Order: sequence, then structure tokens, then C-alpha cells
Amino acid sequence: MVLVDDREIARLAGDFGRRRRATDVLAFAQREGRAGGDGRQLGDVVISLETARRQAARRRVTLQRELRTLLIHGCLHLHGLDHMRRADRARMRALERHLAWELARFE
Repeated sequence: MVLVDDREIARLAGDFGRRRRATDVLAFAQREGRAGGDGRQLGDVVISLETARRQAARRRVTLQRELRTLLIHGCLHLHGLDHMRRADRARMRALERHLAWELARFE
């Protein structure tokens, strides 16, 4: 996981074929790039700390909770789920809620 500012996440989005604008989270699967490592690394999750702070304030949750939500979301993307595909949408939401609940038990 890498925490960046809005400017950097917008640059990364543009560099990798997405709209060049700030977003909350990007996921870069290892299989999209060069093969490497021992196969245990799924990829990278990049989160804009600035956007996470704004979203946390808007949702009235702690920054820690928002970062956890974004990390879960990014990891699910690394596992191949995509909320933009209708077939994945409900499953992804359910997994996000379940994983957030599981992780919250350790706080």
C-alpha cells in the first residue's frame, strides 16, 4: 500500500490509461505488469490521503476507518473483482462489509 497526494494519484491514473484526475484508490495487479517475484504479491494499492481525508469527513468516520475501507476495496480489485461489472457489484459490496467487520474486531 502506498499513500500519495491527489496530484500523484492523478498522475498515476493518467499514466496507466485512466482519466488524469484525483481518485481515492487505484489498484495495480502484479499480473498487469512484468512478471516477477514469487507469485505471492498480488500488486499495489495506491491511496490518495487527501481524498481519503475528505471522504472520511464527509462520511463522518475516522481517517483510519476510511483508509481501511479503501485498502479493502483496492485488494478486492487485485483479486479480480470490479464494481463496474454488474455481476461483481453486489458480491464486492458484501465482501467489503464482511472484511471491514472482521478487521474492526482487532481494533
